[in-house]
Amino acid sequence: MTAQREADEAEIRQLVGKIVEGLQGKDPEGLKRLYATDIVSFDIEPPLQHVGIEAKLKNWAPVFTFFESVTYEVRDLTLTVGDDMAFGHAFARLSGTLKNGTAMSGMWVRVTYCLQKIDGMWLIVHDQVSVPLDVTSGKGVVDLEP
Repeated sequence: MTAQREADEAEIRQLVGKIVEGLQGKDPEGLKRLYATDIVSFDIEPPLQHVGIEAKLKNWAPVFTFFESVTYEVRDLTLTVGDDMAFGHAFARLSGTLKNGTAMSGMWVRVTYCLQKIDGMWLIVHDQVSVPLDVTSGKGVVDLEP
């Protein structure tokens, strides 16, 4: 791996770390800086796609509203980095304590990140969050652990 690729991978890993910090700190403005303004997000909640940074942030608004404290974990982040495009995948779990004091253990989801180097900075241009589907019941399987 070249020195530039190593530097780019380290920068992308820091970016994912800033997602963790932004969610745990309930900091939508900090999160906003990590995404392209025209991001297309296939998040876990409907609709099928969220287009643009405002739609992405709106999707997180309930987390900031209903949780007193947030814990966000990312495991097994694997990256493939090119000159100006990169992708990665990981497992992630959002948990925490609701404002009424109820502890929520969350569920593990699969996350895919697509990144582009724009004006010298890596930004997420697409992400997808999913859970496996039990085909026979038509329901998501949310009790799996990495």
